[in-house]
Order: sequence, then structure tokens, then C-alpha cells
Amino acid sequence: MFDIGVQTKNVVRDDNPLEGFMMLRDAGFTCCDFSLNAYLYNKNIYAGDINPFFDKSVEELKEFFTPHKEAAKQAGIRINQMHMPYPILVPDGDDAKNRYLWEEVAPKSMEICKFLECPNIVIHGVKLIQKLGSEEAEWEKTAEFIDSIAGFAAENHITICIENLYNSVNDGKNVHLVEGPCCDARKAAARIDEFNEKYGSEVLGFCFDIGHANIVKLDFYDFLTTLGPRLKVLHLHDNDGIADLHQLPFTFTKTRENTSSTNWPAFIQALKDIGFDGVLSFETAPVLTSFPEGMKPTVLRFIRDIGEYISDELEKSLL
Repeated sequence: MFDIGVQTKNVVRDDNPLEGFMMLRDAGFTCCDFSLNAYLYNKNIYAGDINPFFDKSVEELKEFFTPHKEAAKQAGIRINQMHMPYPILVPDGDDAKNRYLWEEVAPKSMEICKFLECPNIVIHGVKLIQKLGSEEAEWEKTAEFIDSIAGFAAENHITICIENLYNSVNDGKNVHLVEGPCCDARKAAARIDEFNEKYGSEVLGFCFDIGHANIVKLDFYDFLTTLGPRLKVLHLHDNDGIADLHQLPFTFTKTRENTSSTNWPAFIQALKDIGFDGVLSFETAPVLTSFPEGMKPTVLRFIRDIGEYISDELEKSLL
């Protein structure tokens, strides 16, 4: 059976991390996606409201996260992946704050990743296509950022994972979500190979976010089979094909006949065909606030059961 993971956000609390990790264990999870981005929210970064959490020294951050590390080990939960706070650069943002994100938040996030013995850290590429005029120029800025942390990643056996994103476009009447950074699988594959050859190490990989892919109508099968072994981590969740809702898989339909909004069969077949052997990791933290607090253990078990179903479907190819 595949390892199954979920975000720590809305489960693991700083004042009693063991309680949350034990809740994950009791629900049947073996792994987690450590929600480092919850310590500096994207909406606050965009608003220029950057809290002082990352002002702490590396040693202070290690001290802060020691109870989390010990609790995860006590509960038998492996921290397989984490998400760096994002964005790491705000278009037309304050220069000092952008430098802080790049020179303080990012390297300290890498130190935390190393301390928690986490092998994968997910980043968001910069969204600068409208400012810079081309996807290639946008990627050059993202590559510059990756270069700033790739040496540390190589030395500490960490894989930085770029994620397929969307952009918001306002036509004057409505806001539409369209393809953003890392939505071209062939370009992503070539760029990953180039980085890994440059550093002589697997410093760069891919995080496939199925919800983002559903919104911008990517071909899951083509995308994933193009990535092949470069796919390292997953963000599993669902939406209506319009908004980034991060809800339970299989819960949105196109018709009353229950045709799923998300092409889960194509996704599962692609994972089979590339021999994916990583963690089935759910990015479904909002689900836990959709239900009453007292139902949290039940909802977590259900998310884990969905993971078990996907795992069973994947393992059929091994029989």
C-alpha cells in the first residue's frame, strides 16, 4: 500500500503538536505535508503585511520546531514534504520586503526543511509574465531564485519541487483563472533536467497539483507521463473546475449523472504508467473547517480512505 499523507494545517497546533500528530496517526496516515506556509500567509504577503516569525535566528527556529519534530516521530508520522511560504517575490512590491522574502524567509525555510528531515520542499514560481512580457523571462526569475537555494538543497539531499500554478486575469467584468507558471510539462521536464545536471544532484523535481490542473484544463495523462520520474510529490484535492477550493476528491460533478469535474481515472492511470511510488498527499486543509470541529477525526479518516482507494487502484497494475 502507498503511504498516504495530508497537510498539518488545521490539525497540528503549536501549543500541543503531539495531539495533532496522534490524530493523524489514529486516522491512518503515515506521512504529512508540513504546512510551513501557514506561518506566513500568502494573502498577508501580497498585502505587504509580513509578520516577524522569520525574524527568528535559525537556532531559534529549530528550537521552536523541536516539539513538532519529536511529536511526529513519536506518532510515527513521516514529514515527506512541506510548502515554502509564497510568493517569494511580489510584482511591484516593496523592494525591502521582497529582499526579506528572498534572503530571509527562503533560506530559513530550507534550514527548517533540513531540521525536520523533510526530503521535499514545494515552491511557487514567480508570477511576472505580465510585467516581464514572456513566460521565458518569468522562468528566468524563478530560476534565479532556485539557484539561490539549490546549493543548500544539493548538500542536504533536499528536492525543491516546482508546482503548476494558475494566473488570475480580469477582463473588466469577471476574473478568470488561466495557465500560470509551470503549466507546460515539456518545458518543466527540460528545466528540471538542466538544473539537476548543473548541480549533479536531484535538486529539482515537480509537485503536481491536480486542483490547479483541473482549473486550467490540463491534460492530466499527457502532463504526468511527460514528467515521468521527475514527479516527486502530489497535492490532491478537488474543485468545480472554476475556483481553487481544495475540497474532497470526487465531490464535484458536471452533471446530475455524476460525471466528475476532475478526471481522476486519467490521473490514476498516469501514475500507474510512470510507476509513481511516492506519497499520496492531500492538500485539503479547508475541508477541516467546512465540517464541525467535532467531526475532524471522522473527516480525516475519510480523506485517508480516499487515499486508500487510490492506492488500491494503483496497486491493481502490480498484480
